[in-house]
Amino acid sequence: MAPAVSRLRAEAGLWALPQRALAQYLLLLRLYPVLTKAATSGVLSALGNFLAQMIEKKRKKENSGSLDVGGPLRYAVYGFFFTGPLSHFFYLFMEQWIPPEVPLAGLRRLLLDRLVFAPAFLMLFFLIMNFLEGKDASAFATKMRGGFWPALRMNWRVWTPVQFININYIPLKFRVLFANLAALFWYAYLASLGK
Repeated sequence: MAPAVSRLRAEAGLWALPQRALAQYLLLLRLYPVLTKAATSGVLSALGNFLAQMIEKKRKKENSGSLDVGGPLRYAVYGFFFTGPLSHFFYLFMEQWIPPEVPLAGLRRLLLDRLVFAPAFLMLFFLIMNFLEGKDASAFATKMRGGFWPALRMNWRVWTPVQFININYIPLKFRVLFANLAALFWYAYLASLGK
C-alpha cells in the first residue's frame, strides 16, 4: 500500500472515534434529552471544579497531591440534578413563551435570563452547595449576605455576552452544552484569580 494512502487511512481512523462519540451523543440527546443534558452537566461541572482546584494548586505552588474529592462530587450532583434539567426546561420555556417571531425576542429572552433566571439560579447554587457541604442555615444566610450581590454582578458582567450568543445563535438542543462548556472555562478563570 502506498504511504500516502496508509497515512490517509490512519488520519481517518483518528477522526472515527470523535465522529462516533458525536453521533452517539446526538442520538442520546434526541432519545433522552433531559437525562443526556443532566449527565453532561454533571460531568462538565465536576471537571470544571477539578480543573479549578488544579489551577489553584499550581498558582499557590502547592506540591501536595491531595485534592478535595468532595468538590467535584458536589459539582457533579449539582450539575446532574439541577443545572442540566433546570436549564433544559428554562430554555424550552423561553422558546415557547417568547417565540422567535416576537419583536426583540432575543433581547427579551436575554433580559428574562439575566434578571429572573440568573439570580434565582445563583441563590439555588448557594443553597444546594451549602446543603451538600453540610453547613447550616446561618452559614447560608452569611453566604447570601456577603457573596450573593458580588457574585450576581460578576455573573451579569461575564455571562451576559455568553448568554446573548447562546440564546440568539446556538440551536436549542445545544444551549445547555454551550453554557456548560462556558462554565468550564469560567471555573478555570476564577481559580486562576484565586477566587
